[in-house]
Amino acid sequence: EGDLSARVPERGSREFRQLAQSFNRMASELELSDQQRRNLMADVAHELRTPLHIIQGNLEGVLDGVYEPTQDHVEATLDETRQLSRLVEDLRVLSLAEAGHLPMQMEPVDVAELLEDAATSFSGQAEAAGVRLVVDVAEPREDLLVTGDAGRLDQVISNLVTNALRHTPRDGSITLQAVPHPESVQISVSDTGNGIPPEELPHIFDRFWSRAEGSGSGLGLAIARSLVHAHGGRIQA
Repeated sequence: EGDLSARVPERGSREFRQLAQSFNRMASELELSDQQRRNLMADVAHELRTPLHIIQGNLEGVLDGVYEPTQDHVEATLDETRQLSRLVEDLRVLSLAEAGHLPMQMEPVDVAELLEDAATSFSGQAEAAGVRLVVDVAEPREDLLVTGDAGRLDQVISNLVTNALRHTPRDGSITLQAVPHPESVQISVSDTGNGIPPEELPHIFDRFWSRAEGSGSGLGLAIARSLVHAHGGRIQA
């Protein structure tokens, strides 16, 4: 394995300086890519370690007779296996989307219906959290038709609503809005939480990044960004 930090002195004839500059740019890109790969592997290992330790501890406790295999202990262990499954699936989707290989079933999608369905799906969680869900769609609804993968777009909205619920206090509200534009439809998910500090904005769509008071794997917004890009769209906070 070569030293990716090595650089060629940029001196000599014009042709040689240009060659050295091209080589150094390539070396810098390879070094950055290698560092990102190492960071990703470390992040994945960290995220997998916690549920695996809980599963291992629960099973060892049963085998050692520390406690009986009651329904509560079995359900807690099962919850951790589900968390592992979600993490692995999130990583799979993110990897395929970033590589441009995610299968997409493009068809006409009613954005208004998409938002209404999402509000219905999250109504139970919102009610339990004391948060009001509001759907605000412009008329006529015919202007809110887009071509996309309905399942993937629903995943984007679900990830955004999940994140909003995590940071919206009791008695707050979350608004799902759709506004038509000449060549597109703008979808927004806004909440009455404290907002995101300006210094954190550049990082919120990074893999495994999550706010200090937050929870979750830190993949939801990264997946949302990749899926939006796969549709040729843009996403911002």
